[in-house]
Amino acid sequence: MKIVLANKFFFHGGGSESVFFQEIEYLRQKGFDVVEFSMHDPRNVHSDFAHYFVSNVDYNSYSGLLGGLKTAVSFVHSREAVRKITDLVEKERPHIAHLHNIYHQITPAIIPVLKKMGVKVIVTLHDGKLVCPAYLMLNRGRICEMCQGRHFYKALWSNCQESLFRGFMLAVEGYWHKWRRSYEGVDLFITPSRFLANFVKKYRIPPGKIAVLPNGIDVDRFIPINADGGYILYFGRLSREKGVETLLKAHALLEPEIPLKIVGTGPIEGELRSRYSGPEFVGYKTGGELMTLIRNASFVVVPSEWYENCSMAILEAMAYGKAVIGSEIGGIPEQIEDGVTGLLFEMGKIAQLASKISYLWNHPGIREKMGKASRDRVNKYYSLEQHGRGLMDLYEIVLKR
Repeated sequence: MKIVLANKFFFHGGGSESVFFQEIEYLRQKGFDVVEFSMHDPRNVHSDFAHYFVSNVDYNSYSGLLGGLKTAVSFVHSREAVRKITDLVEKERPHIAHLHNIYHQITPAIIPVLKKMGVKVIVTLHDGKLVCPAYLMLNRGRICEMCQGRHFYKALWSNCQESLFRGFMLAVEGYWHKWRRSYEGVDLFITPSRFLANFVKKYRIPPGKIAVLPNGIDVDRFIPINADGGYILYFGRLSREKGVETLLKAHALLEPEIPLKIVGTGPIEGELRSRYSGPEFVGYKTGGELMTLIRNASFVVVPSEWYENCSMAILEAMAYGKAVIGSEIGGIPEQIEDGVTGLLFEMGKIAQLASKISYLWNHPGIREKMGKASRDRVNKYYSLEQHGRGLMDLYEIVLKR
Protein backbone atom coordinates (compact mmCIF):
# COMPACT_ATOMS: atom_id res chain seq x y z
CA MET A 1 0.00 0.00 0.00
CA LYS A 2 1.30 3.47 -0.85
CA ILE A 3 0.53 6.35 1.52
CA VAL A 4 1.15 10.09 1.17
CA LEU A 5 1.98 11.63 4.57
CA ALA A 6 1.63 15.42 4.46
CA ASN A 7 2.51 18.11 6.98
CA LYS A 8 3.48 21.73 6.38
CA PHE A 9 6.68 21.41 8.46
CA PHE A 10 9.26 18.74 7.74
CA PHE A 11 11.53 19.25 10.71
CA HIS A 12 11.26 18.21 14.34
CA GLY A 13 9.31 21.03 15.95
CA GLY A 14 6.13 20.59 17.98
CA GLY A 15 4.09 17.60 19.08
CA SER A 16 2.27 17.25 15.76
CA GLU A 17 5.60 16.85 13.96
CA SER A 18 6.62 14.19 16.48
CA VAL A 19 3.47 12.22 15.63
CA PHE A 20 3.99 12.79 11.90
CA PHE A 21 7.59 11.51 11.83
CA GLN A 22 6.81 8.57 14.13
CA GLU A 23 4.05 7.45 11.76
CA ILE A 24 6.36 7.66 8.74
CA GLU A 25 8.98 5.53 10.49
CA TYR A 26 6.46 3.00 11.79
CA LEU A 27 4.70 2.54 8.45
CA ARG A 28 7.96 2.03 6.60
CA GLN A 29 9.03 -0.56 9.15
CA LYS A 30 5.77 -2.39 8.45
CA GLY A 31 6.44 -2.44 4.72
CA PHE A 32 4.26 0.47 3.59
CA ASP A 33 5.45 2.67 0.73
CA VAL A 34 5.44 6.21 2.19
CA VAL A 35 5.66 9.40 0.11
CA GLU A 36 6.23 12.68 1.95
CA PHE A 37 4.66 16.04 1.06
CA SER A 38 5.61 19.26 2.84
CA MET A 39 7.18 22.72 2.53
CA HIS A 40 10.82 23.59 1.85
CA ASP A 41 12.70 24.91 4.89
CA PRO A 42 16.40 25.07 5.81
CA ARG A 43 15.58 23.06 8.96
CA ASN A 44 14.05 20.16 7.03
CA VAL A 45 15.33 16.62 7.42
CA HIS A 46 16.14 14.74 4.23
CA SER A 47 13.34 13.50 1.97
CA ASP A 48 13.61 11.67 -1.33
CA PHE A 49 10.43 13.49 -2.34
CA ALA A 50 11.55 17.06 -1.58
CA HIS A 51 11.17 18.01 -5.26
CA TYR A 52 7.39 17.85 -4.68
CA PHE A 53 7.53 20.20 -1.68
CA VAL A 54 6.01 23.68 -1.92
CA SER A 55 8.06 26.87 -1.61
CA ASN A 56 8.77 28.29 1.81
CA VAL A 57 6.14 30.79 2.95
CA ASP A 58 6.24 33.08 5.98
CA TYR A 59 2.88 34.72 6.54
CA ASN A 60 4.27 37.04 9.18
CA SER A 61 6.31 38.98 6.63
CA TYR A 62 4.95 40.79 3.58
CA SER A 63 5.33 44.30 2.18
CA GLY A 64 2.80 46.73 0.75
CA LEU A 65 -0.84 46.36 -0.24
CA LEU A 66 -0.09 44.16 -3.26
CA GLY A 67 2.13 41.91 -1.16
CA GLY A 68 -0.59 41.65 1.44
CA LEU A 69 -3.21 40.68 -1.13
CA LYS A 70 -0.94 38.04 -2.68
CA THR A 71 -0.26 36.71 0.81
CA ALA A 72 -3.98 36.53 1.57
CA VAL A 73 -4.72 34.60 -1.63
CA SER A 74 -2.01 31.98 -1.11
CA PHE A 75 -2.90 31.76 2.60
CA VAL A 76 -6.38 30.57 1.58
CA HIS A 77 -5.67 28.59 -1.60
CA SER A 78 -2.17 27.52 -2.63
CA ARG A 79 -2.09 27.03 -6.38
CA GLU A 80 1.46 25.74 -6.08
CA ALA A 81 0.37 23.03 -3.62
CA VAL A 82 -2.45 22.01 -5.97
CA ARG A 83 0.00 21.73 -8.86
CA LYS A 84 2.62 19.85 -6.86
CA ILE A 85 0.16 17.35 -5.33
CA THR A 86 -1.27 16.71 -8.80
CA ASP A 87 2.23 15.90 -10.09
CA LEU A 88 2.88 13.68 -7.08
CA VAL A 89 -0.32 11.65 -7.48
CA GLU A 90 0.15 11.22 -11.22
CA LYS A 91 3.68 9.89 -10.68
CA GLU A 92 3.35 7.93 -7.40
CA ARG A 93 -0.28 6.68 -7.56
CA PRO A 94 -0.93 6.53 -3.79
CA HIS A 95 -3.93 4.75 -2.30
CA ILE A 96 -4.33 7.07 0.70
CA ALA A 97 -3.30 10.63 1.54
CA HIS A 98 -2.94 11.12 5.30
CA LEU A 99 -2.83 14.85 6.07
CA HIS A 100 -1.67 16.41 9.34
CA ASN A 101 -1.19 20.19 9.68
CA ILE A 102 -1.60 21.49 6.14
CA TYR A 103 -3.47 24.79 6.55
CA HIS A 104 -1.95 28.11 5.46
CA GLN A 105 1.27 26.85 3.82
CA ILE A 106 -0.22 23.89 1.90
CA THR A 107 -3.94 24.66 2.36
CA PRO A 108 -7.00 22.36 2.21
CA ALA A 109 -7.21 23.16 -1.51
CA ILE A 110 -5.36 19.89 -2.11
CA ILE A 111 -8.22 17.79 -0.67
CA PRO A 112 -10.66 18.11 -3.63
CA VAL A 113 -7.75 17.42 -6.00
CA LEU A 114 -6.86 14.22 -4.17
CA LYS A 115 -10.50 13.08 -4.20
CA LYS A 116 -10.90 13.86 -7.89
CA MET A 117 -7.84 11.70 -8.61
CA GLY A 118 -9.28 8.75 -6.66
CA VAL A 119 -7.16 9.01 -3.51
CA LYS A 120 -8.73 8.32 -0.12
CA VAL A 121 -8.16 11.21 2.32
CA ILE A 122 -7.58 11.01 6.07
CA VAL A 123 -6.95 14.10 8.22
CA THR A 124 -5.50 14.03 11.74
CA LEU A 125 -6.79 17.01 13.73
CA HIS A 126 -4.15 18.26 16.15
CA ASP A 127 -6.18 21.30 17.23
CA GLY A 128 -9.53 23.05 16.80
CA LYS A 129 -8.84 24.63 13.39
CA LEU A 130 -12.13 23.42 11.86
CA VAL A 131 -14.07 25.17 14.61
CA CYS A 132 -11.80 28.16 15.29
CA PRO A 133 -10.00 29.76 12.32
CA ALA A 134 -7.19 30.78 14.69
CA TYR A 135 -7.04 27.12 15.90
CA LEU A 136 -6.15 27.90 19.55
CA MET A 137 -9.73 28.83 20.55
CA LEU A 138 -8.37 31.73 22.57
CA ASN A 139 -9.33 35.39 22.61
CA ARG A 140 -6.85 37.53 24.54
CA GLY A 141 -5.93 34.67 26.80
CA ARG A 142 -9.47 33.41 27.41
CA ILE A 143 -11.12 30.27 26.01
CA CYS A 144 -13.32 31.25 23.07
CA GLU A 145 -15.82 29.21 21.02
CA MET A 146 -17.56 32.11 19.25
CA CYS A 147 -16.88 31.01 15.67
CA GLN A 148 -18.46 27.54 16.17
CA GLY A 149 -17.14 26.27 12.86
CA ARG A 150 -19.31 28.69 10.86
CA HIS A 151 -19.29 32.28 12.26
CA PHE A 152 -15.79 33.00 10.98
CA TYR A 153 -16.41 36.75 10.72
CA LYS A 154 -16.02 36.89 14.50
CA ALA A 155 -12.27 36.39 14.11
CA LEU A 156 -12.29 39.83 12.48
CA TRP A 157 -15.10 41.36 14.52
CA SER A 158 -13.56 40.49 17.89
CA ASN A 159 -9.98 41.19 16.66
CA CYS A 160 -8.88 38.14 18.64
CA GLN A 161 -5.54 38.14 16.78
CA GLU A 162 -4.92 41.81 17.61
CA SER A 163 -4.37 42.25 13.88
CA LEU A 164 -7.28 43.17 11.62
CA PHE A 165 -5.45 41.92 8.53
CA ARG A 166 -4.72 38.52 10.08
CA GLY A 167 -8.31 38.30 11.37
CA PHE A 168 -9.52 39.11 7.85
CA MET A 169 -7.35 36.38 6.31
CA LEU A 170 -8.54 33.80 8.85
CA ALA A 171 -12.21 34.70 8.27
CA VAL A 172 -11.86 34.53 4.47
CA GLU A 173 -10.01 31.22 4.74
CA GLY A 174 -12.77 29.72 6.89
CA TYR A 175 -15.59 30.84 4.62
CA TRP A 176 -13.76 29.91 1.39
CA HIS A 177 -13.17 26.30 2.35
CA LYS A 178 -16.66 25.97 3.80
CA TRP A 179 -18.14 27.34 0.56
CA ARG A 180 -15.85 25.14 -1.54
CA ARG A 181 -16.69 22.18 0.72
CA SER A 182 -12.99 21.35 0.84
CA TYR A 183 -13.26 19.27 4.00
CA GLU A 184 -16.30 17.40 2.66
CA GLY A 185 -13.87 15.30 0.65
CA VAL A 186 -12.22 13.88 3.76
CA ASP A 187 -13.06 10.20 4.23
CA LEU A 188 -12.07 10.10 7.89
CA PHE A 189 -10.93 12.54 10.58
CA ILE A 190 -8.67 11.23 13.34
CA THR A 191 -8.59 12.98 16.72
CA PRO A 192 -6.02 12.06 19.38
CA SER A 193 -8.45 12.72 22.23
CA ARG A 194 -12.11 12.07 23.00
CA PHE A 195 -12.36 15.73 24.01
CA LEU A 196 -11.48 16.99 20.53
CA ALA A 197 -13.70 14.38 18.87
CA ASN A 198 -16.70 15.57 20.89
CA PHE A 199 -15.78 19.20 20.25
CA VAL A 200 -15.69 18.93 16.45
CA LYS A 201 -18.82 16.72 16.46
CA LYS A 202 -20.63 19.48 18.31
CA TYR A 203 -19.87 22.14 15.74
CA ARG A 204 -18.71 20.71 12.41
CA ILE A 205 -18.05 17.03 11.63
CA PRO A 206 -20.63 14.20 11.49
CA PRO A 207 -19.92 11.49 14.15
CA GLY A 208 -19.52 8.77 11.51
CA LYS A 209 -16.51 10.56 10.05
CA ILE A 210 -14.47 10.73 13.26
CA ALA A 211 -12.22 8.14 14.91
CA VAL A 212 -10.32 8.62 18.17
CA LEU A 213 -6.72 7.39 18.03
CA PRO A 214 -4.45 8.63 20.86
CA ASN A 215 -0.95 9.74 19.98
CA GLY A 216 1.67 7.05 20.42
CA ILE A 217 5.19 7.06 21.76
CA ASP A 218 8.02 4.60 21.27
CA VAL A 219 8.18 3.61 24.93
CA ASP A 220 11.26 1.39 24.47
CA ARG A 221 13.35 4.49 23.71
CA PHE A 222 12.55 5.93 27.14
CA ILE A 223 14.33 4.05 29.92
CA PRO A 224 13.31 5.14 33.44
CA ILE A 225 16.21 5.24 35.89
CA ASN A 226 14.23 6.26 39.00
CA ALA A 227 16.41 9.38 39.28
CA ASP A 228 15.31 12.42 41.27
CA GLY A 229 17.55 15.40 40.65
CA GLY A 230 15.69 17.63 43.06
CA TYR A 231 13.96 20.00 40.62
CA ILE A 232 10.59 20.55 38.96
CA LEU A 233 10.53 20.69 35.16
CA TYR A 234 8.54 22.50 32.51
CA PHE A 235 9.52 21.83 28.90
CA GLY A 236 7.81 23.21 25.83
CA ARG A 237 7.02 26.39 23.98
CA LEU A 238 7.14 29.64 25.95
CA SER A 239 3.88 31.20 24.79
CA ARG A 240 0.73 32.48 26.48
CA GLU A 241 -1.46 29.45 25.83
CA LYS A 242 1.04 27.11 27.52
CA GLY A 243 0.35 28.69 30.92
CA VAL A 244 4.03 29.12 31.78
CA GLU A 245 3.44 32.39 33.63
CA THR A 246 0.82 30.74 35.83
CA LEU A 247 3.47 28.19 36.78
CA LEU A 248 6.01 30.94 37.52
CA LYS A 249 3.52 32.82 39.69
CA ALA A 250 2.70 29.62 41.59
CA HIS A 251 6.39 28.90 42.03
CA ALA A 252 6.91 32.37 43.52
CA LEU A 253 4.40 31.52 46.28
CA LEU A 254 6.36 28.49 47.50
CA GLU A 255 8.34 28.72 50.73
CA PRO A 256 11.07 27.68 50.83
CA GLU A 257 11.74 28.09 47.14
CA ILE A 258 11.79 24.84 45.16
CA PRO A 259 14.20 24.52 42.19
CA LEU A 260 12.36 24.92 38.89
CA LYS A 261 13.87 24.47 35.42
CA ILE A 262 12.17 26.02 32.40
CA VAL A 263 13.20 24.40 29.11
CA GLY A 264 12.20 25.93 25.81
CA THR A 265 11.93 29.15 23.87
CA GLY A 266 9.13 31.20 22.38
CA PRO A 267 7.59 34.66 21.94
CA ILE A 268 7.36 35.52 25.67
CA GLU A 269 10.76 34.14 26.72
CA GLY A 270 12.39 37.57 27.14
CA GLU A 271 9.46 38.90 29.15
CA LEU A 272 9.47 35.90 31.49
CA ARG A 273 13.23 36.03 32.02
CA SER A 274 13.06 39.71 32.97
CA ARG A 275 10.15 39.29 35.40
CA TYR A 276 11.03 36.02 37.15
CA SER A 277 14.50 35.46 38.56
CA GLY A 278 13.75 32.39 40.72
CA PRO A 279 13.54 29.64 38.07
CA GLU A 280 16.44 28.51 35.91
CA PHE A 281 15.73 29.27 32.25
CA VAL A 282 17.66 26.57 30.43
CA GLY A 283 16.78 27.65 26.88
CA TYR A 284 15.96 25.40 23.94
CA LYS A 285 17.08 21.80 24.33
CA THR A 286 16.54 18.75 22.19
CA GLY A 287 17.75 15.18 21.81
CA GLY A 288 19.88 13.74 24.58
CA GLU A 289 20.10 16.99 26.55
CA LEU A 290 16.32 17.27 26.82
CA MET A 291 15.90 13.60 27.63
CA THR A 292 18.43 13.87 30.48
CA LEU A 293 16.55 16.84 31.94
CA ILE A 294 13.26 14.92 31.88
CA ARG A 295 14.80 11.70 33.21
CA ASN A 296 16.31 13.45 36.24
CA ALA A 297 13.35 15.67 37.14
CA SER A 298 11.43 15.15 40.37
CA PHE A 299 8.20 15.65 38.43
CA VAL A 300 6.87 17.59 35.43
CA VAL A 301 4.28 20.39 35.24
CA VAL A 302 2.09 21.02 32.16
CA PRO A 303 0.04 24.16 32.99
CA SER A 304 -1.67 24.64 29.59
CA GLU A 305 -4.40 27.27 29.25
CA TRP A 306 -5.94 26.21 25.96
CA TYR A 307 -7.71 23.09 24.70
CA GLU A 308 -4.61 20.90 24.71
CA ASN A 309 -5.30 17.80 22.66
CA CYS A 310 -3.00 14.85 23.44
CA SER A 311 0.20 16.34 24.81
CA MET A 312 3.41 14.67 23.68
CA ALA A 313 5.20 16.38 26.59
CA ILE A 314 2.97 14.47 29.00
CA LEU A 315 3.57 11.20 27.17
CA GLU A 316 7.35 11.71 27.23
CA ALA A 317 7.30 12.49 30.96
CA MET A 318 5.13 9.45 31.66
CA ALA A 319 7.40 7.23 29.54
CA TYR A 320 10.29 8.23 31.80
CA GLY A 321 8.24 7.29 34.83
CA LYS A 322 7.50 10.82 36.03
CA ALA A 323 4.45 12.08 37.85
CA VAL A 324 2.81 14.97 36.00
CA ILE A 325 0.80 17.93 37.30
CA GLY A 326 -1.47 19.21 34.54
CA SER A 327 -4.33 21.61 33.87
CA GLU A 328 -7.78 20.06 33.93
CA ILE A 329 -8.64 21.15 30.41
CA GLY A 330 -8.99 19.66 26.93
CA GLY A 331 -7.54 16.17 26.55
CA ILE A 332 -5.15 16.41 29.53
CA PRO A 333 -7.53 14.64 31.97
CA GLU A 334 -7.60 11.69 29.55
CA GLN A 335 -3.83 11.36 29.91
CA ILE A 336 -3.29 12.10 33.61
CA GLU A 337 -5.23 9.90 36.03
CA ASP A 338 -5.73 12.29 38.93
CA GLY A 339 -4.22 10.96 42.15
CA VAL A 340 -2.77 7.91 40.37
CA THR A 341 -0.28 9.06 37.72
CA GLY A 342 -0.21 12.71 38.74
CA LEU A 343 -2.41 15.60 39.83
CA LEU A 344 -4.86 17.87 38.03
CA PHE A 345 -5.57 21.50 38.89
CA GLU A 346 -8.13 24.00 37.65
CA MET A 347 -6.66 25.92 34.72
CA GLY A 348 -5.09 29.24 35.69
CA LYS A 349 -5.59 28.80 39.44
CA ILE A 350 -2.22 29.91 40.81
CA ALA A 351 -2.73 29.06 44.50
CA GLN A 352 -4.17 25.66 43.64
CA LEU A 353 -1.19 24.84 41.42
CA ALA A 354 1.22 25.98 44.14
CA SER A 355 -0.54 23.66 46.60
CA LYS A 356 -0.27 20.67 44.23
CA ILE A 357 3.43 21.37 43.61
CA SER A 358 4.11 21.66 47.34
CA TYR A 359 2.27 18.39 48.03
CA LEU A 360 4.24 16.37 45.48
CA TRP A 361 7.52 17.98 46.47
CA ASN A 362 7.02 17.10 50.12
CA HIS A 363 5.94 13.50 49.40
CA PRO A 364 8.75 11.85 47.40
CA GLY A 365 7.33 8.37 48.00
CA ILE A 366 3.99 9.36 46.46
CA ARG A 367 5.56 10.94 43.39
CA GLU A 368 7.72 7.85 42.91
CA LYS A 369 4.63 5.65 43.09
CA MET A 370 2.81 7.94 40.65
CA GLY A 371 5.80 7.80 38.31
CA LYS A 372 5.67 4.01 38.15
CA ALA A 373 1.93 4.18 37.47
CA SER A 374 2.62 6.71 34.70
CA ARG A 375 5.03 4.34 32.99
CA ASP A 376 2.47 1.52 33.23
CA ARG A 377 -0.26 3.74 31.81
CA VAL A 378 1.76 4.91 28.82
CA ASN A 379 2.71 1.29 28.10
CA LYS A 380 -0.92 0.21 28.26
CA TYR A 381 -2.64 2.99 26.31
CA TYR A 382 -0.08 5.09 24.40
CA SER A 383 2.58 2.81 22.92
CA LEU A 384 3.66 3.48 19.36
CA GLU A 385 2.80 -0.11 18.46
CA GLN A 386 -0.79 0.40 19.61
CA HIS A 387 -1.01 3.67 17.71
CA GLY A 388 0.46 2.09 14.59
CA ARG A 389 -1.89 -0.91 14.64
CA GLY A 390 -4.84 1.40 15.14
CA LEU A 391 -3.69 3.55 12.23
CA MET A 392 -3.37 0.56 9.89
CA ASP A 393 -6.85 -0.62 10.93
CA LEU A 394 -8.27 2.79 10.03
CA TYR A 395 -6.51 2.69 6.65
CA GLU A 396 -8.17 -0.66 5.92
CA ILE A 397 -11.59 0.65 6.95
CA VAL A 398 -11.26 3.70 4.69
CA LEU A 399 -10.12 1.61 1.72
CA LYS A 400 -13.11 -0.71 2.08
CA ARG A 401 -15.69 2.08 2.18
